[in-house]
Amino acid sequence: MARWAQNPPSKRQVRFFLAIVLICLAILAYEHLFGWPEALSPDPRGRVWKP
Repeated sequence: MARWAQNPPSKRQVRFFLAIVLICLAILAYEHLFGWPEALSPDPRGRVWKP
């Protein structure tokens, strides 16, 4: 933040940074509301991998 205060970024960089933060917050809200999909879990419950 000190670097930003000394050399302010362009409006485009600020918008990009805010867009990334908003995307992360949206993913966090979605996960909080609906939970994490079982298919994306590294070791889904009830499913045992057998080669």
